[in-house]
Amino acid sequence: MRSSQLFGKTLRQAPGDAETISHKLLTRAGFIQQIAAGIFSLQPLGNRSITKIRNIIREEMDRAGGQEINMPVVQPRSLWEESGRAETFVPPLATFEDKRERQMIIAPTHEETATAMARAGVTSYRDLPFTIYQIQTKFRDETRPRGGLLRVREFEMKDAYSFDADEEGMDRSFQAMVAAYRRIFKRCGLDVIMVDADSGGIGGKDSNEFVLLTDSGEDTILMSTESDYAANVEKASFIKKEFPIGELGEVEEFATPGIKTIEELAKTEGVSKSKTAKAVFYSVDGEIVVVTIRGDYEVNETKLRNLLDGAEPKLATAEEVKAAGLVSGSASAVGLTGMKSVVDDSITMGSNYLAGANKDGFHLRNVNFDRDFKADIVADIAEAKKGYLSPDGKGKLVAKRGIEIGHVFKLGNVYSSKMGANYTNEDGELEEILMGCYGIGVGRMLAAAVEANHDDLGMLLPRAIAPYEIYLAGLNLNDLDIARKAEMIYEQLQDGGYEVLFDDRDAPPGVKFKDADLLGIPARVVISSRSLEGGGVEVKSRSSKASEIVAESDVLETVNALFE
Repeated sequence: MRSSQLFGKTLRQAPGDAETISHKLLTRAGFIQQIAAGIFSLQPLGNRSITKIRNIIREEMDRAGGQEINMPVVQPRSLWEESGRAETFVPPLATFEDKRERQMIIAPTHEETATAMARAGVTSYRDLPFTIYQIQTKFRDETRPRGGLLRVREFEMKDAYSFDADEEGMDRSFQAMVAAYRRIFKRCGLDVIMVDADSGGIGGKDSNEFVLLTDSGEDTILMSTESDYAANVEKASFIKKEFPIGELGEVEEFATPGIKTIEELAKTEGVSKSKTAKAVFYSVDGEIVVVTIRGDYEVNETKLRNLLDGAEPKLATAEEVKAAGLVSGSASAVGLTGMKSVVDDSITMGSNYLAGANKDGFHLRNVNFDRDFKADIVADIAEAKKGYLSPDGKGKLVAKRGIEIGHVFKLGNVYSSKMGANYTNEDGELEEILMGCYGIGVGRMLAAAVEANHDDLGMLLPRAIAPYEIYLAGLNLNDLDIARKAEMIYEQLQDGGYEVLFDDRDAPPGVKFKDADLLGIPARVVISSRSLEGGGVEVKSRSSKASEIVAESDVLETVNALFE
């Protein structure tokens, strides 16, 4: 491709609303154009990179036994009512009414459609197992799209779905997809780690994310200092401190004028926050839920949401707290009735807590779980943090930033049970199909690659996903000898099997060099009067400051060696 014929222009300045490095550089390099908040067009350079990512994904999915399909973006809402996600999916579904007054949705994901396909196509155990996949557009009406291609509303995803007869088969399919994902990311030049993750709105019993560690990442990953344990902060667990259960004291009310926080209470009484029972009130589907957790920990709202069957917990407002008859700053679960009580298991690891007396300006001593207050649910709802003990007992947790670029789920029968996707086993009995789900954000992979591979001058794209492999710059092309030799080298490199962007524009050398650095193409070849005087043609790697002058006849061999 000749730059003089290439559609798109580079920009010297990034848009004012660009927050992340990838958003800035992809826009400046002419890879993407923003059409609306979270909605982008791919221009020729960007589309070439995305096409390469798609091709790598297809090759590895086919190698793993996947069969490519294509499912519609527009779907009937009734399909989502079958699964129970029509009202609960977050962010809320984008819906419209067609000419026949039927409710339709723009799909944010395709579990329902894939399940419907299996439901129609599977009758016997002989039809299992199989895996289908697609690379398709999705739409999620994110409240705050950000980061260019990192968090968008319309995006392209590779999603795959495995269907098996039993747990053992589902595990095999899951591991096959994990292996395929590792190959995909390696081929794309992305160094990722697999971490435990929350299943979120997709559901299922287990899930893992593939994360590219980078300081610009929007996710927090907690990792052990002495083992391979790693988890998204939404999912991470840790070993909680346990304290001896002493003799249970008598509950005693005492005055605490002006004290409204756990920190103030612990300081006034001269005790650790671990000796306090903190009450947090949430509004869930219009009802108040009281959550009790030891004062040295914080509530992980994702864990809480999962305990509440996906209902979104929101901190109760001052008005809601007052309307429920609660006293902000002096409240606890002691004596409360008529509302759901959730208790973190840390409360069971100590005794004789300080807690609110449900009277303004008063607290209680010697409050104990089960004797003085009850729970509808006791579980781990504490947020893991750096410095806490790793759940495997090996080392402490450290925090890293990362970008999620892939997610794999063991769905089990979450969808098949609700949507009637069954098969007949060898004994003629009806059983539910077990599913797995596997997603990769295609555009997000490109953005993540830029976040992890750039310098002050621009992108340093991995060869496998760069729009072109070689940037050929001809300087002073009005000189017929230089122009002729540049054309010869252009043909020579293409005949050698390389994808070449030939900058044949009538532009100053500085402009061409700045564009070459900005685009991040792995190799740069320059022919000019200066290079010819030095002995031939200048060749350098984008990632290196050093260049070398080689004879015109040796350019192809030098580039081969550079890529090796």
